[in-house]
Amino acid sequence: MLKRLEFIENKYEELSIKISDPSVMADQKEWQKLCKEHAELENVVMKYRQYRKAEEELEDNKEMLKDESDKDMREMVQEDIKALEASMEETYQELRILLLPKDPNDDKNVFVEIRGGAGGEEAALFAANLTRMYTRYAERKGWKIETISLNATDIGGFKEIVFMIKGAGAYSRLKYESGVHRVQRVPDTESSGRIHTSTATVAVLPEVDDVDLVISANDIRIDVFRASGHGGQCVNTTDSAVRITHLPTGLVVSCQDEKSQLKNKEKAMKVLKSRLFERAEAERSAGIAEDRKSQVGTGDRSERIRTYNYPQGRVTDHRIGLTLYKLDSYLDGDIDEVIDALITTDQAEKMKAMGNNE
Repeated sequence: MLKRLEFIENKYEELSIKISDPSVMADQKEWQKLCKEHAELENVVMKYRQYRKAEEELEDNKEMLKDESDKDMREMVQEDIKALEASMEETYQELRILLLPKDPNDDKNVFVEIRGGAGGEEAALFAANLTRMYTRYAERKGWKIETISLNATDIGGFKEIVFMIKGAGAYSRLKYESGVHRVQRVPDTESSGRIHTSTATVAVLPEVDDVDLVISANDIRIDVFRASGHGGQCVNTTDSAVRITHLPTGLVVSCQDEKSQLKNKEKAMKVLKSRLFERAEAERSAGIAEDRKSQVGTGDRSERIRTYNYPQGRVTDHRIGLTLYKLDSYLDGDIDEVIDALITTDQAEKMKAMGNNE
């Protein structure tokens, strides 16, 4: 690993020289590409230099210990050695995490699709609860939210909603949310007070750039229709809503949130690209051996990942066996504790795999 870090530092220094070269700066596209690569290496290099500095100090202290005869001074040096060794071990583990393969989608915006599952109207209400939870979480992060499509029920539930979250690192935080979410509670419509179990499915898809996926015009059919429901003035008087069908796969995406047909088409195309990208990634990873899959799950939306139990005020993530008794604040968007635990588990699994390979 240390040889790899030395190589990365040399690469970083080479890039530092290049991005300061006026002839390179003249080609803005190439210069921006090199600047991005330089920035991606910076955290690793700074941490590696911190490790090497501690290593040098450790060697100096060990040499000092050989020559030191004063008892008090020896004890002080020994304490310094222990502190440096502990610091080096901590830095070494941080470096291992920094060297883990980075998900190329981590910095991307996301599309979140939530659908009511088993449980009828109660499932639709739960889907609305989840939508609010992610909306509040995005607000806490300072991220922007845009609704793409919404199929609401008469009593405030969501049969289906698709919305976009724009923000730095949105996918890196929310990608663990894909799967089946289960709720256990007494529905408002239940007169006998019996606890019902309902579900909703969540899919989190990274926004796909045009360079990532190109869709042939011959492979899609575009239909326009009159929007209904939310949308404001003119929503019911113009054919602004757009439905795009991808003929080879049968995937259908609709958008009616904007008054402009063009804007609805652009949004629908973005969602379609993300769904096709997700399908391609699922097919590619289907052959990965079971022992190489992350403990936190495959991201399959058919996998039950979490239970929200209202009577006990708890939320349980089944992938890592974590239970929190703070359901109210969790549903209000305070979900970082579970996300952080999922990320830590994912990193531990990847580090274990990296160690086996080494």
